[in-house]
Amino acid sequence: MSVAPGLVAKPRRIPGDRGKPPLALVWSSFFGSGYFPVAPGTAGTVAAIPLWYALTYLPIWAYLCVAAAVTLTGMAAADRAGRYYGVADSGHIVIDEVAGYLVTMAFLPRDWFAALAGFVFFRICDVLKPPPARFFDKDPRFKNGAGVVLDDVFAGVWAWALTWAALLLKARLAGP
Repeated sequence: MSVAPGLVAKPRRIPGDRGKPPLALVWSSFFGSGYFPVAPGTAGTVAAIPLWYALTYLPIWAYLCVAAAVTLTGMAAADRAGRYYGVADSGHIVIDEVAGYLVTMAFLPRDWFAALAGFVFFRICDVLKPPPARFFDKDPRFKNGAGVVLDDVFAGVWAWALTWAALLLKARLAGP
């Protein structure tokens, strides 16, 4: 396609590209928290705390179903949003933090200490990426929505164990 000098050619759509995916962008950014200008991943985790708190009033099976639904729909939304942004793990995509925080907080008591400890341990594990989280973050086969979310889910498993350890230590130090 030739264009006169000085004019910019509008790129053609790729086959299958349907333009801006509004629902995927809203969900993958967890209702816009991923657009926070500083530390959007931390903002996404903070935004997940009220969701976790609300879910603690459900039976555990319902909590786990919602966490699984967030994870699976988050994979699809992150994949579509990543293609829209042109990078698989854009900073605007924070649904992975929401899924990871829900994994971190599964089976934990509904109190401020658990919420804060889970938040801190999840953010640490999300940054450090202990195995197998690092695998899903680095492996080229997982540079898609599944890899974006799965690395945070496995970071959430580590954070879950650390949060339980902190709760047990707190209970032991408090004594009878």
